[in-house]
Amino acid sequence: MKRLTYFWRKGLWTIVSLAFILTILSIGLYCYLENQLPNVDALNSIKLQVPLRIYTKDGKLIQEYGEKKRIPISYVEIPPLLIKAILATEDQRFFEHSGVDVIGLGRAAIRMLRTGTKSQGGSTITMQVARNFFLSRKKTFLRKFNEILLAIKIDHELSKERILELYLNKIYLGNRAYGVGAAAAVYYGKPLKNLSVAELATIAGLPQAPSTQNPIANPAAARKRRDHVLDRMFAAKYITESQYKDALIQPITSDLYGTQVEINAPYVAEMIRQSLYDYYGEKAYTNGYKVYTTINSTLQKTATDVVAAHILAYDHRRGYRGPVANIGSINNLKPATIQKLLAPYPNIEPLEPAIVLELQDRSIMAITRHGLKYTILQDGASWSKISKIGDIIYFRHQDGKYILSQIPQVEASLVALDPNNGAIQALVGGFNFIKSKFNRAIQSNRQPGSSFKPFLYAAALNKGYTLATLINDSPIVVDDPSQPTVWRPHNHTYTFNGPMRLKEALVNSRNLVSIRILDDLGFDYVIDFASKFGLNKEPLPRGLSLALGTLSVSPLDLTTAYAVFANGGFKISPYLIDHITNNDGKLLLQAKSANATQQSFTQAPRAIPADVAFLMVTALKDVIQHGTATAAKILNRHDIAGKTGTTNDQVDAWFAGFNSDLVVTTWMGYDTPQSLHAYATSSALPIWIDFMKVALQHLPEKALLQPENIVAVKIDPHTGRLAKANQANAITEYFREEDIPVADESEGTENLF
Repeated sequence: MKRLTYFWRKGLWTIVSLAFILTILSIGLYCYLENQLPNVDALNSIKLQVPLRIYTKDGKLIQEYGEKKRIPISYVEIPPLLIKAILATEDQRFFEHSGVDVIGLGRAAIRMLRTGTKSQGGSTITMQVARNFFLSRKKTFLRKFNEILLAIKIDHELSKERILELYLNKIYLGNRAYGVGAAAAVYYGKPLKNLSVAELATIAGLPQAPSTQNPIANPAAARKRRDHVLDRMFAAKYITESQYKDALIQPITSDLYGTQVEINAPYVAEMIRQSLYDYYGEKAYTNGYKVYTTINSTLQKTATDVVAAHILAYDHRRGYRGPVANIGSINNLKPATIQKLLAPYPNIEPLEPAIVLELQDRSIMAITRHGLKYTILQDGASWSKISKIGDIIYFRHQDGKYILSQIPQVEASLVALDPNNGAIQALVGGFNFIKSKFNRAIQSNRQPGSSFKPFLYAAALNKGYTLATLINDSPIVVDDPSQPTVWRPHNHTYTFNGPMRLKEALVNSRNLVSIRILDDLGFDYVIDFASKFGLNKEPLPRGLSLALGTLSVSPLDLTTAYAVFANGGFKISPYLIDHITNNDGKLLLQAKSANATQQSFTQAPRAIPADVAFLMVTALKDVIQHGTATAAKILNRHDIAGKTGTTNDQVDAWFAGFNSDLVVTTWMGYDTPQSLHAYATSSALPIWIDFMKVALQHLPEKALLQPENIVAVKIDPHTGRLAKANQANAITEYFREEDIPVADESEGTENLF
């Protein structure tokens, strides 16, 4: 008995000693690890990786860039039913425990002892927040212990609502969707608040296995998991029996939705993306920047549609070039085979590829990659009865019909900006960004042809010429020693009109008059004056061909230069970013553009005298009323002005036009220069007209502000001198006071003001 008592006492002492030592060691380990734990205050200002988003000025999404799709939402924005669904399946006692669920951990420990493997069970939502924000995913006992300690610390310092908000914005839910907001957009293409009970349950079931049990990768598994979530919600009385039964019978309707772009402006988006990447580096894609551009959504949509429509119309007039390929036999065409055959041919909006299955009278039956069959019209003499069975063709939907089409080879661009501050309102860099990412609006430098002439004529007015100055429209022969043959320039009509007024020559785009003006003014003076409009001096050729626009400019450069005429003579700088905010709406950058009209802004520098600008605008108005751009009279406005430009051999076609609110340049041509076989009047100008029909429809006409030193007088249209009293054919012309022409003494005229 004494011996048993001795061993009992010794054993008890040993147990107490070991317990004491373990307690001391545990306290020491806790103190050590607790000191190593990160500061959870950082969770109150945590920055989640949020993609770059680009918007129009009126807040419509243009594009989103970033590897992780995330739409951060606050706790109050999360549907209560989704929170209940998450808690029912992930952490039922979330609002009762202190960050660690002892019952859950015990259950996980028993499972580990039974199976001999480390289990994933036992983690609370708070522990997952600790792991996702601060710890690695490596499964070790030390990491688990750190996770437990950190979860307790987080639960002590943060509210339950904040913990749930962090969790639901951080978790990965498959298909690059991070957070429940992004999951709603990716799987259902709509905001979280608009999801049904069944859809919320589907999302709530994703955290367990987001990559393999999501409704895109495995609809059957996703449905099974969704039904489990619904079972738990019903058992917890989070939903009624009718809600439960209705949700159970709902099919899995998820699809993989891309970014819900509201305005198609890919060339604008790429310009912004490159600009922000150059400035911020990789952080541009993760810091949640929201870029609000100067783009007007209505004008951008109009520009995109108009440019595409006119490119397709021009291409259609040029005739059909044939199918892109032929697959031969169409026997046993299975859906997978069709998809494989059409995979190399992308959809190029509005064009879609298809395989010809059947030939009909002036139409064909074709099937798309999605297995849809369409009757497609072969419209036009050069397009009829030319398809073969097995052809891979492109078609488009137009006016309720499906029409045989083709990927156009010709290209076009459009730039529209506010001439008073340089804000770009619309920009189209080509037919389709998928077809070609080359941005012709800013990267393509082409010869402007006669659309350069207004800068030459403005230089002449600045040098003392008037709109009534007579210049001889007659043949010229230029003997340039550097050239193998003499140069004999001509007007596009191959006719000569003799002496004619400067304004008349501009209105009718007379080449020989322009050459004579340049020859009189001198290269140095004209080049220096043209640079005042923002045109780069260096590439301007020092030869008489400059008068015909043989320099190289981009559409944006030409638009900016024409803005000087439109705003009364001020040099503005084009810009595309209005302001940038972070994801919380804090303003990071606000554009401060120089303004040509409002004194409350930084005043734009004057480029040319106001009187020169006024005189040029009156001349360019007459280009539309009486000259090469009379087709624009269909707009029925008297405040628009502009100039056509067609280069040698009709390689490039331009129209630059404006009023005091908007300046717009359109260009058409081939990337590899070749003849359009069309003048600007039938290619670039129609694009401008159709765009302006929409752009100007709600803008009232504005009278041109006349400088104080400008007066209107009656002149003889043939001599440019003051008209006689009651002269029947007299016309009104504007002059600077010091330039008023004298009367022809032989005619006995008198001044008529």
